Amino acid sequence: MRYDFDRIIDRSGTASYKWDQSEKLFGNKDVLPLWVADMDFEAPREVVDAITERAKQGIYGYTIRTESYFEAVSGWLSRRHDWKVQHEWISSSPGIVPALSMMVLAYTEPGDRIILQSPVYYPFYDVIRMNDRVVVDNPLILQDGQYRFDFDLLEQQAKDAKMLLLCSPHNPGGRVWTREELKRIGEICLRHDVLVVADEIHHDLVFKGHRHTPFAAISDSFAQASITCIAPSKTFNLAGLQAASVIIPNEKLRLKYTSLLKTLSLHMESYFGLTAVESSYTYGEEWLEQLLVYLEGNLDTLLQYVETHIPEVKAIRPEGTYMVWLDCRAISDSPSELKKLMFEQAGVAFSEGSVFGKQGEGYLRVNLACPRSILQEALERFGKAVQEAKAN
Repeated sequence: MRYDFDRIIDRSGTASYKWDQSEKLFGNKDVLPLWVADMDFEAPREVVDAITERAKQGIYGYTIRTESYFEAVSGWLSRRHDWKVQHEWISSSPGIVPALSMMVLAYTEPGDRIILQSPVYYPFYDVIRMNDRVVVDNPLILQDGQYRFDFDLLEQQAKDAKMLLLCSPHNPGGRVWTREELKRIGEICLRHDVLVVADEIHHDLVFKGHRHTPFAAISDSFAQASITCIAPSKTFNLAGLQAASVIIPNEKLRLKYTSLLKTLSLHMESYFGLTAVESSYTYGEEWLEQLLVYLEGNLDTLLQYVETHIPEVKAIRPEGTYMVWLDCRAISDSPSELKKLMFEQAGVAFSEGSVFGKQGEGYLRVNLACPRSILQEALERFGKAVQEAKAN
């Protein structure tokens, strides 16, 4: 089957978080939204059909995870990532961010220090601070257009920290961390008894020449000292179905997490979410392979446009995810000025970088996961606004 990712689907008026808030959020109802990380592509037809058949049952009662569900999750991780996951390791969550928040609650105490590596997906800050824990920033080092870990600083910070929230692949920078990089992270955390919670939601979205390594798959000692959060929501555009998998090989840690799930009454499963997980992991591989080719074409389109038409902007070429991190500091490092340039002058909405941490000031994050014609229009709008600003 050939999938048509060029097809434009009108999402306005569908209660879309991305498309139905432009006037409220940006003051301009005609803004092109390339910000929040969902895709403007229809999910695989097999997934749509499975959900449709599920809806036809007409009784939407309490739902359990079946053996076929566990087979789908473990089979996907084995085929795509060479990670053998036992069924009993697999727990659940309504989403990755709720899972991260529950990890903080389950394994740390108020006042404990938790490490993140900025610039990073902004809910990482929230799940630490809003649970009365302390953010310890281990900033990434931008070197030769690529982010790298600061291992020396991490070694010092880990001495009095309880947890590391690891973003792998990295959002917003697009790094797909190598096995060697992750091994050094793990060794530091093991030495200092720091629990690694790995957000690996973008693990399937990796470009040619790179390979995602599940942190817990590196060694048994890493598996026993870490928790991995995955979901098909980014891979197959299913974020609204609220179904994530939390993989906890360590039995003691797993019991503590599942107890908290029950305490919060979050242990019941999503009626449609389970169907989406099972069908996407069972039938979605062909769709994903075609998606990755299309996304790489979008990436090439963006990189060529930026280099040719807005050379002041430096794009960091991602190795994975469907986001591109743009260094716009030659235009302005002011968040308010960049917002004005986007929303008022260009009529586009990229993600403004300061929400990813102080290191993100002067940067913008662009979501590539849309039909190429929409991406092209957004780039042209932004490029024109930049040139007009320069002329004035």
